[in-house]
Amino acid sequence: MRGRTKEAEELWKQAILNYEKAVQLNWNSPQALNNWGLGLQYESAMQELSAIVPARDKQTIIKTAISKFRAAIQLQFDFHRAIYNLGTVLYGLAEDTMRSGKPDVSPNELYSQSAIYVAAAHALKPNYSVYRSALRLVRSMLPLPYLKVGYLTAPPANNSIAPHGDWEVSQFILNHEGLQQADASDQPPSQSPGHLDRGRKPVRINVADIVSVSACADLTLPSGAGLCIETIHGPTFLVAHSWEALDGWLDAIRLVYTIFARGKSDVLAGIITG
Repeated sequence: MRGRTKEAEELWKQAILNYEKAVQLNWNSPQALNNWGLGLQYESAMQELSAIVPARDKQTIIKTAISKFRAAIQLQFDFHRAIYNLGTVLYGLAEDTMRSGKPDVSPNELYSQSAIYVAAAHALKPNYSVYRSALRLVRSMLPLPYLKVGYLTAPPANNSIAPHGDWEVSQFILNHEGLQQADASDQPPSQSPGHLDRGRKPVRINVADIVSVSACADLTLPSGAGLCIETIHGPTFLVAHSWEALDGWLDAIRLVYTIFARGKSDVLAGIITG
């Protein structure tokens, strides 16, 4: 058994090198990036079986796999296989983090992130039985009845170049209809209250109005990771507390828009509100 595990590990290492070469030859191939991520994911699994790899090294491999899946999705937003694979690798990372007892990131946060990608893959391909089965496992890990809940720093209404001191951290919720700043009536029961000034008009972005979503960096923004959501009404600027947190928001908003553009918003609505 030991010999077979070692042989499989060597085969996966060779496959990873081949996928890396494929990406170098065709850097804008989402399929090659997805395959590279799968190779890394399986290499991590093989090394776990060998029981000789430090946990830190395994996490490095997993985080590299995550970056490949994410890059594939950024090239093709409706690439459901990469979306699903990213969900599975995040679920595995959550399990490892839970077992280690020394999490860099909350296992619950990783489980929730995993559920977002699995839900999105199912929404895009609702007839795929694998996605349907995985969704049954992770659906309860979503912040229902929303897809994503978290904190962003927002400017006063209609003044995106306000002094940094006027920007405030508040809770945002994302569902099949769009992104909005939470008020008291929107607070998910499992979340702590946001800091929304009751006199301010909350940010509300309908998915149908979105033109593009991107990271941004500008001196007019407070410290953190800038998020620009371009809409038919103009841009909205928000700030996440870290670039890693921003990646989660970018993916989630893009996925909601992609699901809308593919005419599958009703499927996503059924997942989070049904």
